[in-house]
Amino acid sequence: MKFFDKNSHFNIANIITFGNITCGILGIYFIVQGNFFVAIIFAWIGGAFDIADGKVARKYNLSTEFGVQLDSFADFLSFVIMPSFLVFYAIEKTSMLEEIMIGAIFIFYIISGLIRLVDFNLKSDAGGVAKFFEGVPTPLGAILLWILYLIYSYDIVTNIYIISIIVLAIALSMNSKLKIPHP
Repeated sequence: MKFFDKNSHFNIANIITFGNITCGILGIYFIVQGNFFVAIIFAWIGGAFDIADGKVARKYNLSTEFGVQLDSFADFLSFVIMPSFLVFYAIEKTSMLEEIMIGAIFIFYIISGLIRLVDFNLKSDAGGVAKFFEGVPTPLGAILLWILYLIYSYDIVTNIYIISIIVLAIALSMNSKLKIPHP
């Protein structure tokens, strides 16, 4: 059965990762449509897929270099691009200058997330699980952006300059030397 064939691109672990990718794409679609609630549901489903794919890959000895790369691509869509789009589209920008500034900050965030994922892949072994992450992992960065979205949406912090500073801090923390325990 190909679902449990380590060398198949369509083994069960990779299919679960494809589910995460699908959730990321659908989440971005709903963000652009202005339906943030549905996008967030897809984000959380994608997160569940992200947890499940690694557990299934390790349990059934399906971890491969292809799977590691595929998982990082899924993380890039679901935990870097999608939450960036969510906060960017949610923030009310009153001028072209604000839009350019916030856009540049989110481009920096996206590039930081991509660097984080590439560095992680270069340092990791297929199937291995480190005790600590070095720097904030992209799923945690996404959770922090989702919290930031809620804080903004419920008018707790509405100053876009404060929001921008927080986004920059999260972006910088992804490539820091912080030690974050692996769950």
